[in-house]
Amino acid sequence: MLSLAGWQCLDNPNFPDVPSIQFIGLSKDTLDQGIFQEDSLIVQFRFQDGDGDIGRTNQQDDNNIFFIDERTGTIDNTFGIPEIPHEGAANGVEGVVKILLFSTCCIYPVDSLNPIDPCKPNPKIPFDTVQYRIYITDQANHKSNEILTTPIILRCN
Repeated sequence: MLSLAGWQCLDNPNFPDVPSIQFIGLSKDTLDQGIFQEDSLIVQFRFQDGDGDIGRTNQQDDNNIFFIDERTGTIDNTFGIPEIPHEGAANGVEGVVKILLFSTCCIYPVDSLNPIDPCKPNPKIPFDTVQYRIYITDQANHKSNEILTTPIILRCN
């Protein structure tokens, strides 16, 4: 779930056409691991874009917010910023994005003799930590800077 908490068009922005984001925070720092939306938190970040072409158009289905799991280096979640009206947006836009992020699985060390399935409780490893690297793209496919969330503790059991 994604919500655009606020945005505004600006008269004389000093923003570049490439979007920029800044991490605000998390609603909490601990989650129960899971794959079926057992637990969640809110991620918040600010955005700015000088030419106002943030958000999907009616012709686009592609997501434009990307969460990379720092444990694996792979894109773990994607979301789409809703279309922002273009009236005045050519002058630039800024706002706050709030994303409902569901929990993920703990990742256990590889043990070829006793493999452990992710998302299964492990009494020997009660916690894991995950951080997400986040970036956005605009309609011109300009990629923003990347931000890093604060650590999120996963309870593995």
